Amino acid sequence: MTAEKCDQIVDTIFKVLIDGSKQDYIGERISQLEHCLQAASQALDAGADEETILAALLHDIGQFTTSPNQKQMICDASALNELDPGAVDGTKQISVGVTGHERIGAVYLRQLGFSEKVAALVESHVPVKRYLTAKYPEYYESLSGASKLSLKYQGGPFTQEQVDDFEKDPLYKIKVQIRQWDDAAKVVDLKVPDLEYYRPMAIRHLLEQKSQPVV
Repeated sequence: MTAEKCDQIVDTIFKVLIDGSKQDYIGERISQLEHCLQAASQALDAGADEETILAALLHDIGQFTTSPNQKQMICDASALNELDPGAVDGTKQISVGVTGHERIGAVYLRQLGFSEKVAALVESHVPVKRYLTAKYPEYYESLSGASKLSLKYQGGPFTQEQVDDFEKDPLYKIKVQIRQWDDAAKVVDLKVPDLEYYRPMAIRHLLEQKSQPVV
Protein backbone atom coordinates (compact mmCIF):
# COMPACT_ATOMS: atom_id res chain seq x y z
CA MET A 1 0.00 0.00 0.00
CA THR A 2 1.43 3.38 -1.00
CA ALA A 3 1.56 6.44 1.22
CA GLU A 4 -0.81 8.19 -1.19
CA LYS A 5 -3.34 5.36 -0.90
CA CYS A 6 -3.04 5.43 2.89
CA ASP A 7 -3.67 9.17 2.92
CA GLN A 8 -6.80 8.64 0.81
CA ILE A 9 -8.06 6.00 3.25
CA VAL A 10 -7.46 8.33 6.19
CA ASP A 11 -9.33 11.09 4.33
CA THR A 12 -12.27 8.70 3.97
CA ILE A 13 -12.23 7.71 7.64
CA PHE A 14 -11.91 11.30 8.83
CA LYS A 15 -14.78 12.43 6.62
CA VAL A 16 -16.97 9.77 8.26
CA LEU A 17 -15.99 11.08 11.70
CA ILE A 18 -16.48 14.71 10.70
CA ASP A 19 -19.93 13.90 9.36
CA GLY A 20 -20.54 12.32 12.77
CA SER A 21 -19.82 15.68 14.36
CA LYS A 22 -23.17 16.82 13.01
CA GLN A 23 -24.86 14.40 15.41
CA ASP A 24 -25.09 14.71 19.17
CA TYR A 25 -23.60 11.95 21.27
CA ILE A 26 -26.83 10.35 22.47
CA GLY A 27 -27.92 11.57 25.88
CA GLU A 28 -24.91 13.89 26.23
CA ARG A 29 -24.14 17.55 25.44
CA ILE A 30 -21.22 16.82 23.12
CA SER A 31 -21.00 15.66 19.50
CA GLN A 32 -20.05 12.18 18.34
CA LEU A 33 -16.76 13.56 17.03
CA GLU A 34 -15.93 15.21 20.37
CA HIS A 35 -16.70 11.91 22.06
CA CYS A 36 -14.30 9.98 19.78
CA LEU A 37 -11.54 12.58 20.18
CA GLN A 38 -11.87 12.50 23.96
CA ALA A 39 -11.60 8.70 24.00
CA ALA A 40 -8.47 8.85 21.83
CA SER A 41 -6.95 11.56 24.00
CA GLN A 42 -7.33 9.42 27.09
CA ALA A 43 -5.57 6.54 25.33
CA LEU A 44 -2.82 8.95 24.29
CA ASP A 45 -2.42 10.28 27.84
CA ALA A 46 -2.26 6.73 29.19
CA GLY A 47 0.72 5.95 26.94
CA ALA A 48 -1.18 3.30 24.98
CA ASP A 49 0.29 1.85 21.81
CA GLU A 50 -0.80 3.33 18.49
CA GLU A 51 -3.19 0.52 17.61
CA THR A 52 -5.04 1.04 20.88
CA ILE A 53 -5.14 4.83 20.37
CA LEU A 54 -6.56 4.38 16.87
CA ALA A 55 -9.13 1.90 18.17
CA ALA A 56 -10.23 4.43 20.80
CA LEU A 57 -10.55 7.10 18.10
CA LEU A 58 -12.50 4.83 15.76
CA HIS A 59 -14.55 2.80 18.23
CA ASP A 60 -17.87 4.29 17.06
CA ILE A 61 -17.10 4.41 13.32
CA GLY A 62 -19.82 1.82 12.70
CA GLN A 63 -22.43 4.34 13.80
CA PHE A 64 -21.84 6.29 10.60
CA THR A 65 -20.69 3.90 7.87
CA THR A 66 -23.28 2.87 5.31
CA SER A 67 -24.41 -0.73 5.59
CA PRO A 68 -27.60 -2.61 4.70
CA ASN A 69 -27.38 -4.19 8.13
CA GLN A 70 -27.58 -0.88 9.96
CA LYS A 71 -30.72 -0.55 12.04
CA GLN A 72 -31.41 2.18 14.54
CA MET A 73 -32.29 1.16 18.10
CA ILE A 74 -35.53 3.11 18.44
CA CYS A 75 -37.29 3.81 21.72
CA ASP A 76 -39.66 6.36 23.24
CA ALA A 77 -37.99 9.51 24.54
CA SER A 78 -40.16 9.14 27.64
CA ALA A 79 -38.47 5.80 28.39
CA LEU A 80 -35.05 7.44 28.22
CA ASN A 81 -36.16 10.24 30.52
CA GLU A 82 -37.31 7.70 33.10
CA LEU A 83 -33.73 6.42 33.30
CA ASP A 84 -31.99 9.75 32.78
CA PRO A 85 -34.30 12.71 33.54
CA GLY A 86 -33.84 15.62 31.19
CA ALA A 87 -31.72 13.68 28.69
CA VAL A 88 -34.03 14.57 25.81
CA ASP A 89 -37.10 16.71 25.24
CA GLY A 90 -40.54 15.48 24.34
CA THR A 91 -42.03 12.06 23.89
CA LYS A 92 -41.14 11.35 20.27
CA GLN A 93 -39.39 8.23 19.03
CA ILE A 94 -35.59 8.54 19.23
CA SER A 95 -32.57 6.42 18.38
CA VAL A 96 -30.12 5.24 21.02
CA GLY A 97 -27.58 4.08 18.46
CA VAL A 98 -27.04 1.60 15.66
CA THR A 99 -27.49 -2.03 16.55
CA GLY A 100 -24.36 -4.04 15.78
CA HIS A 101 -22.33 -0.89 15.11
CA GLU A 102 -19.29 -2.44 16.77
CA ARG A 103 -19.31 -5.33 14.25
CA ILE A 104 -20.07 -3.01 11.32
CA GLY A 105 -17.15 -0.79 12.33
CA ALA A 106 -14.74 -3.71 12.69
CA VAL A 107 -15.61 -5.09 9.25
CA TYR A 108 -15.25 -1.63 7.71
CA LEU A 109 -11.81 -1.10 9.25
CA ARG A 110 -10.58 -4.53 8.16
CA GLN A 111 -11.69 -3.76 4.62
CA LEU A 112 -9.74 -0.51 4.65
CA GLY A 113 -6.55 -2.26 5.76
CA PHE A 114 -6.42 -1.60 9.51
CA SER A 115 -4.86 -4.31 11.67
CA GLU A 116 -6.75 -7.15 13.26
CA LYS A 117 -5.95 -5.72 16.70
CA VAL A 118 -7.55 -2.37 15.86
CA ALA A 119 -10.62 -4.13 14.44
CA ALA A 120 -10.88 -6.51 17.41
CA LEU A 121 -10.70 -3.65 19.90
CA VAL A 122 -13.38 -1.71 18.03
CA GLU A 123 -15.53 -4.83 17.86
CA SER A 124 -15.23 -5.37 21.60
CA HIS A 125 -16.56 -2.17 23.14
CA VAL A 126 -20.19 -3.35 23.23
CA PRO A 127 -19.37 -6.89 24.49
CA VAL A 128 -17.26 -5.24 27.21
CA LYS A 129 -20.30 -3.25 28.28
CA ARG A 130 -22.21 -6.53 28.60
CA TYR A 131 -19.26 -8.03 30.51
CA LEU A 132 -18.97 -5.15 32.96
CA THR A 133 -22.71 -5.00 33.70
CA ALA A 134 -22.57 -8.72 34.55
CA LYS A 135 -19.35 -8.59 36.53
CA TYR A 136 -20.03 -5.38 38.41
CA PRO A 137 -23.71 -4.57 39.09
CA GLU A 138 -22.74 -1.04 40.11
CA TYR A 139 -21.42 -0.47 36.59
CA TYR A 140 -24.95 -0.64 35.22
CA GLU A 141 -26.00 2.14 37.59
CA SER A 142 -23.19 4.33 36.26
CA LEU A 143 -24.47 4.12 32.67
CA SER A 144 -26.43 6.93 31.05
CA GLY A 145 -30.08 6.37 30.32
CA ALA A 146 -29.34 5.95 26.61
CA SER A 147 -26.67 3.36 27.35
CA LYS A 148 -29.02 1.43 29.64
CA LEU A 149 -31.67 1.37 26.91
CA SER A 150 -29.24 0.30 24.19
CA LEU A 151 -28.02 -2.55 26.44
CA LYS A 152 -31.41 -4.20 25.97
CA TYR A 153 -30.87 -4.29 22.21
CA GLN A 154 -27.29 -5.48 22.64
CA GLY A 155 -28.20 -8.70 24.46
CA GLY A 156 -28.13 -7.55 28.08
CA PRO A 157 -25.47 -8.50 30.65
CA PHE A 158 -23.29 -11.55 29.96
CA THR A 159 -24.05 -14.89 31.55
CA GLN A 160 -21.44 -16.24 33.97
CA GLU A 161 -20.18 -18.56 31.25
CA GLN A 162 -19.73 -15.62 28.90
CA VAL A 163 -17.90 -13.69 31.62
CA ASP A 164 -15.49 -16.60 32.13
CA ASP A 165 -14.89 -16.96 28.39
CA PHE A 166 -14.29 -13.24 27.97
CA GLU A 167 -11.64 -13.20 30.71
CA LYS A 168 -9.65 -15.83 28.78
CA ASP A 169 -9.14 -13.35 25.93
CA PRO A 170 -5.50 -12.14 26.00
CA LEU A 171 -6.71 -8.66 25.01
CA TYR A 172 -9.51 -8.46 27.54
CA LYS A 173 -7.81 -5.95 29.86
CA ILE A 174 -7.14 -3.57 26.96
CA LYS A 175 -10.72 -4.04 25.78
CA VAL A 176 -12.00 -3.09 29.22
CA GLN A 177 -9.71 -0.05 29.26
CA ILE A 178 -11.10 1.20 25.95
CA ARG A 179 -14.61 0.85 27.33
CA GLN A 180 -13.61 2.92 30.36
CA TRP A 181 -12.21 5.63 28.10
CA ASP A 182 -15.42 5.44 26.08
CA ASP A 183 -17.52 5.91 29.22
CA ALA A 184 -15.47 8.89 30.39
CA ALA A 185 -15.45 10.67 27.01
CA LYS A 186 -18.42 12.92 27.71
CA VAL A 187 -16.92 16.17 28.98
CA VAL A 188 -18.35 19.40 27.59
CA ASP A 189 -15.79 21.83 26.10
CA LEU A 190 -12.80 19.64 26.94
CA LYS A 191 -9.71 20.68 24.97
CA VAL A 192 -8.05 17.68 23.31
CA PRO A 193 -5.96 17.09 20.15
CA ASP A 194 -7.97 17.52 16.97
CA LEU A 195 -8.56 14.90 14.31
CA GLU A 196 -5.58 15.92 12.17
CA TYR A 197 -3.27 15.12 15.07
CA TYR A 198 -3.93 11.43 14.40
CA ARG A 199 -3.35 11.53 10.62
CA PRO A 200 0.39 10.64 10.72
CA MET A 201 -0.36 7.86 13.20
CA ALA A 202 -3.11 6.39 11.03
CA ILE A 203 -1.01 6.60 7.85
CA ARG A 204 1.97 5.01 9.60
CA HIS A 205 -0.26 2.21 10.87
CA LEU A 206 -1.70 1.49 7.41
CA LEU A 207 1.74 1.47 5.82
CA GLU A 208 2.85 -1.16 8.32
CA GLN A 209 0.06 -3.56 7.32
CA LYS A 210 0.87 -6.26 4.78
CA SER A 211 -2.70 -6.86 3.61
CA GLN A 212 -4.32 -4.65 1.00
CA PRO A 213 -7.73 -3.06 1.47
CA VAL A 214 -10.55 -4.74 -0.43
CA VAL A 215 -12.44 -1.50 -1.08
